[in-house]
Amino acid sequence: MKKIYTAKDIQEILASGGQVPTDGILTPAAKDLVGKGAASSAGVSGRASGADLSWVSGKYDIPDHEYHWVPGADPKTPEELVKFFNSPKIMELRKLIVDLGRRSYRKNFNDGNGGNFSVRVGDNVVLCTPTMISKGSMSVDDMCLVDMEGRQLLGRRRRTSEVLAHLAIMKRQPLAKACCHAHPPHATGFALAGATPPTCVNPETEIFIGRVGLADYGTPGTQKMADEVGRVGKDHDCVFMVNHGVMTWAKDIETAFWKMENVEAHCYTSLIASQIGSGPKHFSNSQAQELLAIRKNMGMLDFSKELKECKLCDAPTAEIGTVCRTVNAPSQASGGELNADAEKLVEQITKMVMSQLKGK
Repeated sequence: MKKIYTAKDIQEILASGGQVPTDGILTPAAKDLVGKGAASSAGVSGRASGADLSWVSGKYDIPDHEYHWVPGADPKTPEELVKFFNSPKIMELRKLIVDLGRRSYRKNFNDGNGGNFSVRVGDNVVLCTPTMISKGSMSVDDMCLVDMEGRQLLGRRRRTSEVLAHLAIMKRQPLAKACCHAHPPHATGFALAGATPPTCVNPETEIFIGRVGLADYGTPGTQKMADEVGRVGKDHDCVFMVNHGVMTWAKDIETAFWKMENVEAHCYTSLIASQIGSGPKHFSNSQAQELLAIRKNMGMLDFSKELKECKLCDAPTAEIGTVCRTVNAPSQASGGELNADAEKLVEQITKMVMSQLKGK
């Protein structure tokens, strides 16, 4: 007589790494574990059925879009570059960038030909988007390859001039393997005002964005702009480029784009909260520490070491635009003392901006 296997039996077998026996009878609940329609009264192998049993075994598939290259194995000859550019892994990245471009354009993050994407795919090779193209209408054939100095290696279209800013971050920060530049309306509004959104009001922002950096204005596409963005981007995985837009980076381009979505949503909701009662409520420094621990555990940049004159959170009464001063803060004089006149001017400008935002 064939043995009857219950759901508990199947769970124990899968947990131990075994296979569902083919010589027994499965109870209805056991069949459900193996997968709908995947088992007959005679029983079949759970693995052969193709059913997703990860939730039973405790093994879960977490997508990883990071590109892993072999150090010292960059393609160099024209033939090697063409083969590399059309390889399955690079083609997959090219398709992903096209998809992200369309998603970004549909979200109104990129007007006209604005914005660009890049992914580091070698010691000295970077995949990037071309200049003068709508991010909503790119194709895989539009992508470019450049080296870490911005010299174009391959591509039928000319590379974006702003890739220099991407490269400036990559050179200074090993964790930055992909960059996303865009002009999302609300976050860019803060950048135009030279302000950053409040901290310690949104858990997702604390984990995925940390502290927004502020890079002084530079003419787009110039090395001066690139150097400033690179300087700030080394210690911030989200940079507001004053009078320009937003730059985010991560280990992969999908995550870099998520950060762009995160900071845009945070700026939007912060503006709404600023018009309700006393504005956004801040959580405590101890609660912020818990979120920072999650961020560190995910392998993201630890921004806490940069804080100098305040704790993790802004003061509970802080308005939008209030940020913790750091060693490199522009409001500090070369001798380390704060410039009183500059501080007063910043305070006046902040009040004017807030007054306009609140409709006063």
